[in-house]
Amino acid sequence: MSFQELETILHPRSVAVVGASVNTFSFGYSYAHHLVEYGFKGPIYLVNPNYPEIVGLKTYPSVRDIPGPVDFAISCVNASQVTAMLEDLAEKNVKCVHLYTARFSETGRQDAAELEQTVLTLARRKGIRLIGPNCMGVYYPQMGLSFGFNLPKDSGPAGMISQSGGGASGFVHLASLRGIRFSKVISYGNGLDLTECDYLDYFIQDRETKIVLLYVEGVKDGRRFFDTLSRAARVKPVIVMKGGRGQAGSRMTFSHTASLAGSFPVWEALVKQAGAVSAGDFDELIDLTVAFRFLPQVTGKRVGVIGGGGGPSVIAAEECEESGLEVIPIPQDMRKELKDRGVNIWDWISNPVDLSIVAGSGVTDIDMLHLMGKHPAFDILMANVNEWVFMTLASDERFLGMKNQVKNHISLRDTYPKPFVVIFGERGVITGEQDNWRWKVIAEAREELIGAGMATFPTFRRAAIAVRKVQEYFAGLD
Repeated sequence: MSFQELETILHPRSVAVVGASVNTFSFGYSYAHHLVEYGFKGPIYLVNPNYPEIVGLKTYPSVRDIPGPVDFAISCVNASQVTAMLEDLAEKNVKCVHLYTARFSETGRQDAAELEQTVLTLARRKGIRLIGPNCMGVYYPQMGLSFGFNLPKDSGPAGMISQSGGGASGFVHLASLRGIRFSKVISYGNGLDLTECDYLDYFIQDRETKIVLLYVEGVKDGRRFFDTLSRAARVKPVIVMKGGRGQAGSRMTFSHTASLAGSFPVWEALVKQAGAVSAGDFDELIDLTVAFRFLPQVTGKRVGVIGGGGGPSVIAAEECEESGLEVIPIPQDMRKELKDRGVNIWDWISNPVDLSIVAGSGVTDIDMLHLMGKHPAFDILMANVNEWVFMTLASDERFLGMKNQVKNHISLRDTYPKPFVVIFGERGVITGEQDNWRWKVIAEAREELIGAGMATFPTFRRAAIAVRKVQEYFAGLD
């Protein structure tokens, strides 16, 4: 499929929900609600013969009763009703149908698989393209298309292709809490007609998308996938997460989306050879997206670290090194500068910087970050805001100083062109603690960092792994 064909599909002038419902537990209700809530600008046609209106919109007894043409349709009817629905939609010159409808080949039943092929044959004969079946479809906030409640209505540069629907919806929400916004997300399920390769090919040319994320359980055409992935990774970062890596996961991929998982070691080698970046789980997929989105190009591995106290600094150093970054010693000319400034720990201070020895020394953690920021020996800066120390060891007055720390980090990021990462934990709050005013301050501080576009991570290990993989990606382009 050409870029322009898919571009036309993703910019419908009108949308129909066939099988719209008043049942708020059903997706026939959800899709109708989302079109209104997210502000789709064109005509919305809801098809249900039993109710005069749904979500405040007029309904139509059948597709044939819709008064105008339909560009895009969302199917919420049973699998047995899909062929008749396609016949009717063809009369409305529909270009594409999103089949939320499931219970096809993923069931493992022969009759369901045969019905799926009948649907494909009919759609091709009628000139209708299919997204799905067994999928959540399209989240495109700029167009007013959504498949989830409480997802951001503003757009961003990340595009996602996901074989999982629930995974895509949950991922958009969790990534949004880290500052990520999306251009388009396409959940494609069984991929009966349009496959991961069609969408990946589209995202290569899509100017709204700067980073491509891919969750896949299996591919239809290995050679085409490798070629498309290789082309995409040369144009923009592509982050790939594979589902179905073990025996149990492989069994689940078939019952989930009728996908054959294949060998995971072969898959890993394929992704690496294509120049894409692998993510082991959804947390890492978010971490990598944050790193690509908010950091300038990472060109080296030498990192300067504000580790926190003594123990956290030791752990930070180990986690950075284990991830492939280089925690270099403080350069001698920097020590001399500290000595000339009268810093009494000039010969003791190290990298990572231990905040427990900095107090009263004549230098602060922010001073050290400025020295590292301007020194050519350091490629990357990492700073631990140490919110748990603030929570447990700081007086009320010192605790409120966290807000100034946040502002200082944002200012420092804006001063130097180097990648600058902030570690700000995400430890859970249990019942009885949520009313503690300190948790509110911590939440506000994290929100300010993320709102300012800081690359913010919950741990040094997760930050270091993401930064190292980003550095390897850019090194592979040379």
